[in-house]
Amino acid sequence: MKAKNCLIFGGSGQIGRNLLRKLTKNNYRVTVVTRNIHQKSYIIKTQANAGYIEIIEANIYDEEKIRNLFKKSDICINLIGILFEKKKGNTFKNIHTTFPGLLAKLCKEYNLEQFIHLSALGVNQAVDSNYAQSKLEGEKKILKNFPLTTILRPSVVYSVDDKFTTSFMTLLNRLPIFPLYYNGKTKFAPIHCSDLTDTISYVIEKRIQSQIIECIGPEEMSFKEILIKLLKLIGKKRLLVPLPFVLAKFSAKIFEILPNPLLTVDQLRLLKYDNVKSGKYKTNMEIGAPSVKLFEDEIEKYCYMWRDGGKFSTKKYNVEKDKN
Repeated sequence: MKAKNCLIFGGSGQIGRNLLRKLTKNNYRVTVVTRNIHQKSYIIKTQANAGYIEIIEANIYDEEKIRNLFKKSDICINLIGILFEKKKGNTFKNIHTTFPGLLAKLCKEYNLEQFIHLSALGVNQAVDSNYAQSKLEGEKKILKNFPLTTILRPSVVYSVDDKFTTSFMTLLNRLPIFPLYYNGKTKFAPIHCSDLTDTISYVIEKRIQSQIIECIGPEEMSFKEILIKLLKLIGKKRLLVPLPFVLAKFSAKIFEILPNPLLTVDQLRLLKYDNVKSGKYKTNMEIGAPSVKLFEDEIEKYCYMWRDGGKFSTKKYNVEKDKN
């Protein structure tokens, strides 16, 4: 059987790298598109044996170059997304709406078997978030251009390479007091990166089309519960203080000055809404791709980097404690 060709946009991130390993292991040939081949090629090429990955340098606004890539592709996967806007064209509209719409149009034009697009959970609810609305408009444009598309809406994705648990553990390690936005009541269903890429692989294997799938982990927890779990894992005690919205908004505006802000006003708006299954669409569990990785079990594997003593604070090295 001829190996299928997958065209991936966003292949150098935590989800992309994990997916590359799984696809190439199952004999898929992958073309990864990146903006900077000199910066990303080593990260991408080391994910698979030689010959399985081709790296192409292209700007997402270079339609002609991108169009040529579709001529030899069977499946297109779009993992590109941004959490905050930057200048020089990196806007929510360009990245989350216009570009995915173009990919869907090319999928139809070149008769691809599948288009898998990574969106976000809760985009229907967060009507006052520019991030969420750009994602939702992107979904609409995609389905109009290529109705066979499968859209995946994950809750927050975590792993050792994420910018979620690692950022919070860094802050919790350094700050004596930590703010609770919206009293820490916002709910999440964190999904491990490996569980999400298992779902993507399953969608490809079973040739699932024309669906919106909500991708969730096996546990639901509030923002406060997440912070408490992280504190327990890194062995710290911190004061978690509810922060009034006015102060939270003010702090977010200050953060926005930074090149990579910890929090933006738009993200603050998004935090109002629960990030769990809606009940309107099937979940990864319901289509046959269950999430199996538990939040605390997985973070236990890498949280030692934020503990006093590092890896020597883990059970493996804590001989005296085990004797007691």
